[in-house]
Amino acid sequence: MTCLRALEKHESYQAGTHLDRWLFRMAHRLWLNEIRATAVRTGGGLVALEETEISDDSATSEENIFLAEVFSKIGALPEGQRVVVLLAYVEGFTYQETADTLGIPIGTVMSRLASARKKVAGALSVVEAGQ
Repeated sequence: MTCLRALEKHESYQAGTHLDRWLFRMAHRLWLNEIRATAVRTGGGLVALEETEISDDSATSEENIFLAEVFSKIGALPEGQRVVVLLAYVEGFTYQETADTLGIPIGTVMSRLASARKKVAGALSVVEAGQ
């Protein structure tokens, strides 16, 4: 789908632009459109992170439980924060690469990451206090 869209929109590609970022931004927008369309059709759209399998054979069961809790909290973040967290922390993009990929200012990336860290840490401390 992304390749087809890239061929259709080849005029918008500017020489000197990182091709992988241009394609990723296109794939990201297509993915978001598909999620929105699915949500409208089915009333859902996202798969809960708890339902995904995270297997790390070297980790203890406690570490796996904590990891699942962290991913659950990340999944509950607003879409803008969740995407920035996944690109910067999971995929390892720099803040500037994340900003370029999403077409947003680097300050917005930093702000969303700070807000996301605060929400996830707060949610995890509430979980720990309740146990």
